[in-house]
Amino acid sequence: MADSDLDALDRRILAELEKDGRLPNSELAQRVGLSESPCLRRVRRLEQAGYITGYHAHLEPRLNGRGLTVFVGVKVRRHASEEVLPFEDWTRGRPEVAACFLISGEFDYLLHVAVQDLAAYESFLTGQLLRNPAIADIRSMIAVRSVKAPFGLAAGALP
Repeated sequence: MADSDLDALDRRILAELEKDGRLPNSELAQRVGLSESPCLRRVRRLEQAGYITGYHAHLEPRLNGRGLTVFVGVKVRRHASEEVLPFEDWTRGRPEVAACFLISGEFDYLLHVAVQDLAAYESFLTGQLLRNPAIADIRSMIAVRSVKAPFGLAAGALP
């Protein structure tokens, strides 16, 4: 299923589920103007095609011990797969790393680090990041506040 295969109803379904993944099918169908059976068929088709990859609870970081967000630009020493693949595996195993992106530009990777506070980040920085042999350089950027949460790709606004 290609992006061009999505019609206006598919986009509305995605937008509604993105706002509230716990929305019962009956309510979803009503919001998008379908009866329940066709709506459920469309949701299943969107899941099977990979447009919907899961349903998640959005947790409040401060109340869950993750009140500090730090973005870390990482340069690796070498770009050979024998060095970067272990680094990528390392990021997957670190609970402090909420997300890791391979990027282009000044850095090779951008890490989204979520920890309790500055002391916890310092501990992660000195005890983990700076000791990782694959890392050549890092730059830390502390988020002051979230202007727009990382959820919500505005599926309803897709072309």
